[in-house]
Amino acid sequence: MANQFCINVSGNRKINIEVYPQHAPVTVENFTKLVKSGFYSGLCFHRVIAGFMIQGGGFKIENGELNQKASANIRGEFTSNKVANELKHTTGTISMARARDKDSASSQFFICAADCAYLDGEYAAFGRATDENSLKNIKEISEADTGKWMHFDDVPVEPIIIESITEL
Repeated sequence: MANQFCINVSGNRKINIEVYPQHAPVTVENFTKLVKSGFYSGLCFHRVIAGFMIQGGGFKIENGELNQKASANIRGEFTSNKVANELKHTTGTISMARARDKDSASSQFFICAADCAYLDGEYAAFGRATDENSLKNIKEISEADTGKWMHFDDVPVEPIIIESITEL
């Protein structure tokens, strides 16, 4: 059974996703808990790369700076971390962002704006966009003008805010 969510993004854009607890139960439980607590409201997509992905869920823009909003780390649910997860990183797939440590994912996620098979088995895919309008919005966000901001690359010049994520 897939749970459904709507990511409400500035510019009156919506990204509808469904998540699959049968493939990534820890990840889906963590994401759902963060959504229900309102954690994501007001955060931004802080890294967008055309033909690759959009990443958000960990930073807020405050006083002209990107400030991290921390959350507890969870186990990485993907093959190279000895967890069976057969979901593929195709266009519209939502997956957990992480650092080099395979168990360093917390709240940040990315959504593939293209097929990214080289990520399969290395990142915890846990759902996907459910409709064409959502895929259009993902592509549009990924193509935003970007620049360097502080020590971050690929930051949208015009902030792209996650206004809220709601469970449907």
